[in-house]
Amino acid sequence: MPDSTTTAAILPAQQRVDAILSRIAHAAALADRKASDIELIAVSKTKPATAITPLIATGHRCFGENRVQEAEEKWPELRGTDGLKLHLIGQLQSNKAEQAVALFDAIHSVDRPSLIDALAKAMDRQGRRPDCFVQVNIGEEDQKGGCAIADLPATLARARDAGLPVVGLMAVPPLDVEPAPYFALLAKLAARHGLTGLSMGMSSDFETAIMLGATHVRIGTALFGERG
Repeated sequence: MPDSTTTAAILPAQQRVDAILSRIAHAAALADRKASDIELIAVSKTKPATAITPLIATGHRCFGENRVQEAEEKWPELRGTDGLKLHLIGQLQSNKAEQAVALFDAIHSVDRPSLIDALAKAMDRQGRRPDCFVQVNIGEEDQKGGCAIADLPATLARARDAGLPVVGLMAVPPLDVEPAPYFALLAKLAARHGLTGLSMGMSSDFETAIMLGATHVRIGTALFGERG
């Protein structure tokens, strides 16, 4: 019997999208929330345009990419569809800020002063202001991006002073541990700083994230199958 990731890869696109939306709705109902308040970001990193177009054909319009260069290669030919929104969910180098502002509708990895300054300059030059999430290194892991929890107030102040449209926080909990405490902590931090956006939850844990307040869930494997 095929596992869930194999099934995701072979099921028709509409069934894949509907299955995830159904799970989002169920988790939202359990948390006494509206499913419409939760954005499903279909994470298409490493997937070719031929894997993305079937999801677009279902009417889905919100996608996520990890790398600026990969998005630049794939998305110009896909952006002709009305209403498409593209989210950058991976780490962003300051020298790619100009391209990121031009291409993405939301950037989820704002995490340091140099990047804040580069994004502010790019936004001013282009007159384009993508939504920004400040990424928090919620598990205090050396190998992960995100500002330290202790640095969050200063990071938010700098981003706001620079004119970035900060709409929320983003985090990726440590692997192979219960994610709920980390999601709860991110929600607490967001509330403390007057932010309503919470980008948290992936294929393996998005229902838990929704129960704890996620407004944006980043789903790749459950929609596209394992990355090649």
